[in-house]
Formats: sequence, structure tokens, C-alpha cells
Amino acid sequence: MINETHDPALKSWVESANSPDTEFPIQNLPLGVFRRRGTNDMPAIGVAIGNQILDLRSTGSLGLLEESGAPLADATAASTLNGLMALGHAEMSRLRRLLVTILRADGRRAEPRSLVAMDQAEMLLPAAIGDYTDFYASVFHATHVGELFRPQNPLLPNYKYVPIAYHGRCSSIVPSGTPIRRPSGQIKGQESTPSFRLSERLDYELEIGFFIGEGNKLVEPLTVDQSEDRIFGLCLVNDWSARDIQVWESQPLGPFLAKNFATTISPWVVTYEALAPFRCPASKRPPGDPAPLSYLSSPGNETQGGFDVVAEVWLRSGAMRQTGAAPVRLSRGSLRDMYWTLAQMLAHHTSNGCNLRAGDLLASGTISGSSRGSEGCLLEMTRGGAEPIVLPTGETRAFLADDDEVTLRAFCERTGHARIGFGDCTGIVRPSTFDD
Repeated sequence: MINETHDPALKSWVESANSPDTEFPIQNLPLGVFRRRGTNDMPAIGVAIGNQILDLRSTGSLGLLEESGAPLADATAASTLNGLMALGHAEMSRLRRLLVTILRADGRRAEPRSLVAMDQAEMLLPAAIGDYTDFYASVFHATHVGELFRPQNPLLPNYKYVPIAYHGRCSSIVPSGTPIRRPSGQIKGQESTPSFRLSERLDYELEIGFFIGEGNKLVEPLTVDQSEDRIFGLCLVNDWSARDIQVWESQPLGPFLAKNFATTISPWVVTYEALAPFRCPASKRPPGDPAPLSYLSSPGNETQGGFDVVAEVWLRSGAMRQTGAAPVRLSRGSLRDMYWTLAQMLAHHTSNGCNLRAGDLLASGTISGSSRGSEGCLLEMTRGGAEPIVLPTGETRAFLADDDEVTLRAFCERTGHARIGFGDCTGIVRPSTFDD
């Protein structure tokens, strides 16, 4: 999959794409959906390049996408990525090569009207998301959380055999920047009966999401290798969680209202091919752990099933924003440490014949490592609230307070390749009623 589009020497005529600090060099070219800020324009598919967005509908009207063929040209003129997702890897590879010829320093320059400054764009959801499934694929996260509630038996017996997941609510998936309303729900503390009140233990979850490209038919399971071919691209996911609601309602069927009030995703989808230089072996299982069952096993998955994506959580309180203070980094983890790979999650999802469709979103579950500073949520980091963190202002946090701004960031870097990023995934916690 590594080809001339990954050449680290490539430069773009969009000067900001050549900055060493950019998340979006010409080697990245993630896709998203936007409209010009302050307008009611029809949403368009865009490509992030430096601090600009290449409008693919406008680029197509200039005849620069004609050689891509009718299906690809039509899909780039749409208002969501679903059509492009459904075309599969081969067509997306053709589009990537064509975009590089347009954007490279000696390429055919699009007219200025085909570029929109990012700060002049309103980013929307990248796809019409039909279904959303959230996994629980970090053994470190599962162990740390299990230790809080079951110190003698933190991992349930099925964990190392089954990629655990639950079905989320796609209607409450929102793009980065959308305010997050503090939810209410049934909560039971030390009192004998529960009450309905505001959550006091609101948390974030650092996750990587992946969009389905070509779907599968009903009763048509996918192998792990086939599942690789169905991953369109990756984004950041914050699956907000109300821990006090969750602990009461989750027995025996798992989370419900504690999760479905909001899920934030980053607006840019980093494509499967852009990530080719950053593939890595699946996480090695400790001695004594069971081998994956045959339908979750593949030599290719063992050697190249992982993605070397570093993911971080940054926090800025309302008081910090008022004084102009910069956000503080709370944690850093890696997708490569997950117990299950993305392809294994997808293969398991279809193993009973479940059909997935272009634009469906799956998420990794909280990304945590084994060491302090790699916890992907406050529940882990503060040991259930018992060890609050201290912010530079002297404020403490066991869980999120109103006006806290949570930003997820991610990047890939490897010697001999251009560093690429995912863009921000941000949400500000607002009180139970707000006017935004």
C-alpha cells in the first residue's frame, strides 16, 4: 500500500501544507464534510491540506476530476462521504493519486475559489451514520476499571476470547465543537433508593473510531483479512460517559442512558491508505493468554494488524480559558496497545451474519496503556474519584466540571515518513440548560 503518494519529499503549492507543524501535509489528505461559515450552502466534501480545505465539488466543476471516472466523480460531488466509502479501496486509491497530482508543488493548481480557509468553514459530520458500535478493546482499561469494582477478579472470563462491545446511539453523534449538555439520570449512592438527578461523575473516553467502507450482505460474515478491506478510515471519538448513571443502570445489560446522550467525533477521516506507513504488528499477548479463535486469527493480522496511532487528552477549565491559559495534557496512549485489532473487531461484528453498511461507525473503546499517564478516562486516572488531578490553576478534578473543555488529538510519526495528524475532537461541558 505504500506508494509515491507517501513520499516524504512531496511538497504542495498550498504553502501551509509544507510546514513541519501541520497535521495535514500532502501525504495525509483526510476527507470531511463542510460548508462555508455563515452560509446555508449545500455541504460539500473537502480535503484537508495545510490550513486550507480543497472543495471537491468545486474542483470537479473545473474538470480536474474528470479522469477519475463517473462513479468517483459523482461521489465527490455529494454532501456526505457515504458514496465514496462504498466504492472501496481501489477507487479511493485512484482518488488519492489524483489529489496528489492536483495539490503537489508542480501540479495543476485549482482556482482560488476551490480552496476554503479552515477558519472560514463549518465542519459537519463526515457521513450519514446509520449505526454505531463501541468496543472495549483495551485490556489495560478493562483491567483498571475492573479493579475498581472487582478487585479480586478484574477481568471477566470472556474478555480474552470475545471482542466486547455495545451498540451506541448514532442520532446523538455530534461533530467536534458541539457543546455537551450535562445529563440527568437515575443515580443511587449510599441512600437506599435511587433518585433522578444531574450526573456528578461526567467523564470522557479517548477512542479511535473507524468508518465502514464497502459493507457486507446479511448473513455474510467477513474474515479478518476481508475486514481489512472494509475499513475506510479512522477518526477520533469521545464517547462521553456519566459514570454515576452507568454504574446503576448497567446491570445486567450494559450502558444505556449513561452513554447515549452524546458522542463527539473529529470531522476529518484519515483514510486507510494514508495510514499505510504506520501499520504495525498486533499487540503481543502475554504468555498464558489464549490464542484468538480461528475466525479471529490471521497471519497478516498478527504481523500488520495494528495501527501506530498516538492519542492524547487535553483539558482546559473555564477558569483557564478566562485567563488565556493553554490546555494541559492529561494523558497519552497508543492504539497499537489494544488487545484486539480493528479488523478483529469488524470480523467479530459480522461473525453472526450481521450486515454493516458504508458509513457505519465502530469505535475502539477507551485507549489506555499500562503506565500512569496513559489512562484514557478520568475514572481510571483518578481511581474512581479517590485521587483527583490538580490543574495548573490549582483546581482539582475527580470528574468533569461545567465549562471544562476536553480536546482529543492524535498523530502518526515514523522515521522516513511525513508526520500526519487527525485534527481536534473538542467538546465543552455545559450546565443542564444552556443557550448555545
